[in-house]
Formats: sequence, structure tokens, C-alpha cells
Amino acid sequence: MEAKQEIKKQEQKAEERIIRIVSKDIEGGMKIYAGLTKIKGISWGLANAVCKILKIDKNKKVGSLTSDEITKITGFIKDPQIPSYMLNRGQDFESGENKHLVESDLELRKEFDIKRLKKIKSYRGFRHMSGLPMRGQRTRSHFRRNKSKGAGIKKKGKKVVEGKK
Repeated sequence: MEAKQEIKKQEQKAEERIIRIVSKDIEGGMKIYAGLTKIKGISWGLANAVCKILKIDKNKKVGSLTSDEITKITGFIKDPQIPSYMLNRGQDFESGENKHLVESDLELRKEFDIKRLKKIKSYRGFRHMSGLPMRGQRTRSHFRRNKSKGAGIKKKGKKVVEGKK
């Protein structure tokens, strides 16, 4: 009876912990499989691969991870040994290598790519500059930010003011 209560207390402490993996805080109550997807650049498929390759139970709580397991996960995420089609930066523009970027590296690289497109004045660069969709979506009915109402609709405020004078 006391052993069960002690196990429950340990689980509650584990759920209260916040674990930091690759500069991202993850709540201790989450399962590892779902918790890894909170890191920007890690998909469900990659989270599954991390759990399978490192032989960690997917249903284990993040708060109950040991420091050794956390360093294993961090090391694997920085240099994943997975097939190249699962990496998010295949054949990098500058180096030609297959890489996997996470968190701030991913955001920075994306920003540099957009700046490069704008600088060389490609079609996608022009679309980024003007705030329009890049991938062929229609713009007749969507992407209308800060536009006035249609031609047939009149403003109510002006009509009332003119009637009083």
C-alpha cells in the first residue's frame, strides 16, 4: 500500500518537472512522443524515429526522463542517423549537404532563404515582398488584407451627418 503511494508521488513530481531539450521547455506530464513534436523542426515521424532508435518507450512521461536519456535525445536530434528523406534540409543550397535543423537554426535559415529570393528578384521573392501567396493559390476571394468593402456598400455615418445639416 505504501509502495503504491510512493510511486504515485514520484509520478506527480515527474509531471511537475519541466524538461529542457534543445533549448525548448517541455512539460513533464506529456508523453515523449508528443513532447518532442513541441520542438520546432521535429515532426511526428521524426519523434517516432527518435523513440525507436534510442529504444525509449513512447508512452513514457517527459518528466521521468533521466539526464542520460535527455543527453542521448539531444545528441540524436542535433545529428540524426536517419534516412535523408526524413531530414528537413535536403541538399542545402550553400553546402549541398543533407541536414536537419531545429529551433532557431531553422528559423534563421528560412529567413535567409526568403531574403535570397527577394534579392535575386525571383517570382517567389516578389510574392513575398507584396505579401501574396507563393504557391499558386487564387487571390480573387482570399488574401484581401486591409481592403475596403465592395463597391455596392455605402458607409452609414456620412448619410446621417448630411441629413441633419
